[in-house]
Amino acid sequence: MSFIDDAARWITIISCLAIAGGVLLLINKRPELSGRMKFLGYMLSVLLLTLALLSMLALSDGTNMQWQQSLVRVGLAVVNAVGAVALLTNLRALVNLPLPAQVASEQRRLTLELATVLQRYEMALRGSNVAIFTQDSDLRYTSVSKPLFGFPVEQVLNATDAELLGDARSGPIHLLKREALMTSELRKGETEVEEYGTKRWYDLHIEPLRDLSGATIGLTGAAVDVTERKENEQHLRLLMRELTHRSKNLLAVIQAMARQTARHAGSIDEFVEIFSARLQALARSHDLLVQEGWHGASLNDMVRSQLGHHFDHERSQVTVSGPDIFLKPEAAQNIGLALHELSTNAAKYGALSVPGGQVAISWARRVPEAGGGFELSWIEKGGPPVTPPRARGFGSLVIERNLARALDGKVDLEFDPTGLHCSVSVPEQHLTPGR
Repeated sequence: MSFIDDAARWITIISCLAIAGGVLLLINKRPELSGRMKFLGYMLSVLLLTLALLSMLALSDGTNMQWQQSLVRVGLAVVNAVGAVALLTNLRALVNLPLPAQVASEQRRLTLELATVLQRYEMALRGSNVAIFTQDSDLRYTSVSKPLFGFPVEQVLNATDAELLGDARSGPIHLLKREALMTSELRKGETEVEEYGTKRWYDLHIEPLRDLSGATIGLTGAAVDVTERKENEQHLRLLMRELTHRSKNLLAVIQAMARQTARHAGSIDEFVEIFSARLQALARSHDLLVQEGWHGASLNDMVRSQLGHHFDHERSQVTVSGPDIFLKPEAAQNIGLALHELSTNAAKYGALSVPGGQVAISWARRVPEAGGGFELSWIEKGGPPVTPPRARGFGSLVIERNLARALDGKVDLEFDPTGLHCSVSVPEQHLTPGR
């Protein structure tokens, strides 16, 4: 029995030392444990070490070690008391500790939620003009959300800007990123990149990438494609220059209109009426140009704008036919004024002054061998007999001289007894591609 008793004490000693060492190792490996959990662990370790010490003393000769055993028993009692108090005060926290199955379930839920958020994030980036990227301290790309600078994701990863864009193009980008890396501060900038022969602009937002200790280990940033904004800004500047130029021309046209109208008007009331109508015709042409951003105007839209009131009747006296042709702004303005003068003359003296009169407006493209461009034809019939005027008025000047001079074209105005015929030839340089 003595042998068995000694063996049991040795097993107790070794087990206590092993458990105490395991608990201390666990506390050291899990620094995120709360202070309460660490305190309970230390108390358990002390309790086990005290128990092991007591067992070791029990193996010795009892006569000389009784006072030492008594001292260890007192210490063990103190440790037990403190441990009991600590256990009771932290009992609720221990009871609320999640079970392994609960931890695994919560981990799966968080993983699914994170995957869902990541999927939404990637979907939002794919549908936008923003590319999110990260780079290491050598400025090599470690991640990118979508193709960047016209390069696929596979080619961007583990590459530098110099390897993608060349030293010349990547120089400003490299300086900007190197400065953000060295100063650990936010940096912003713009860069111009040529993609598939087309220039594109990117707005760069760069921030330092830090680890858990706060040290800068690389960069994270966003590249926003602002090409459309840049093109709109360039177009706006062009429009402002064009507006200044055209405002001067418009003032000159209005002054000429005022002088010629006053020269041929018999009274102030007649001047106001005719001049106002011509200003309205000019305004209608400008309305079409504004709608198209001053790129030009459709010839079909121009005809219907200037003769709109003649199309409102159930039996229109005007027929229009021709292909889709887009006029440059200057050509649109001059042809609009000419159409207004022709329609005004027809409404006063020509085919549109009687119910049975007809006006046929047609146009056709000219073949490249003939110089390109197009020919416009205005033919009246069914109106009062036509006699050539004794003197040319402002309308005739606008149609014959001004239109031919402004468009480098040719204008033929024939006062045929059966109706007025007007033919206009416009060169190709006054046309522009469609919308």
